[in-house]
Amino acid sequence: MQAVSNCVTAPLVLPSTINVEPIKIQWDASLPIFAKEEFLRAVGDECGWLGGVDQSGSLRCVLPYTILRRAGLRMVRFRNEPIPRGDGLDVHEETIFLNSVVQHFRDTRADVIVPASNNAIFRTYPDGAEAAPYGTYAIDLQQPEHVLWANMSSKTRQHVRGALKSGIVIREGAEFLEPAYDLIRETFRRSKTPFMDRTAFERFVRGLGEHAKLLRAEHHGVVQSYCLFAFSSPCAYAIYAGNLLQQHGANELLEWEAIRLFRALGVRKFDYYGARISPQKGSKQDGINVHKIRMGAKLFEGYMWKYSIRPWRAWLYSVSVRMLRGGDIVGQEAHKLKDYTPKVKADVAPYQP
Repeated sequence: MQAVSNCVTAPLVLPSTINVEPIKIQWDASLPIFAKEEFLRAVGDECGWLGGVDQSGSLRCVLPYTILRRAGLRMVRFRNEPIPRGDGLDVHEETIFLNSVVQHFRDTRADVIVPASNNAIFRTYPDGAEAAPYGTYAIDLQQPEHVLWANMSSKTRQHVRGALKSGIVIREGAEFLEPAYDLIRETFRRSKTPFMDRTAFERFVRGLGEHAKLLRAEHHGVVQSYCLFAFSSPCAYAIYAGNLLQQHGANELLEWEAIRLFRALGVRKFDYYGARISPQKGSKQDGINVHKIRMGAKLFEGYMWKYSIRPWRAWLYSVSVRMLRGGDIVGQEAHKLKDYTPKVKADVAPYQP
């Protein structure tokens, strides 16, 4: 007699389908600042939101983007990672969504998807993309001020106290925009890093509108440092900073006062706007990361990626960016991808601004 199997056949699980649809931009301050329509228009020649819609017709995520037109190329740049709506997406669904995003831009005749802006930390990337590890350091502002103070290193607290004692004061004002640009650009020049021209910088700030704050540190009337912040309820980002070589603790005091300011405004996180993963010990990038850790920030890891849609035209982009600044962030960091697993578990909700 033939034995009867006690095994139960598992039900067939079909892969999720997440369709991509252009949707109307409906931004409010509960969403990340870089999804704001005025900002997207300020930094791109074309812009929009793509919605991830499931089989039931429910909107599951939003992906803000811009298109830059340079030398005949149409280059897509994302200004945020997918923003969860409704139930959000798990990592598998997000990969499916990004695959559909690539197809959308292929159908609309884009040439290349270039690396996203530094705030956009993706949990995954589409099939066939070039990817690299990337992350950001952030501080949870939903903690009491005394806890935020205690989370900083003793050396950083000492620098803040020393700056206050020496007479450094922090001021806020949009009227500082022109001299701020000069010092920020000079700081980038010292690092042999290109920076946008004055017109583009002013357009960038105007796009943020009332959601930009510019702080400066002064020592007996002499400016020591500037920092431009962009914010909405989810997160405040420290975007661009410029400083003198001799600061007397000015940077630490400025950042501490910014943390206090945004916490008082009800902003939930303070983000240092991107970080390279495992930079060489003793390098400038390593020193920057150490500074953020000493301010009490924690590292959130993910990916940066790019995609060649039309290979020949994408090659022109790669050659141009290599000549201008030695390659883009993905090209510079892709060698770290082997055996890399983000420390934030993939089955946990992504870092949310």
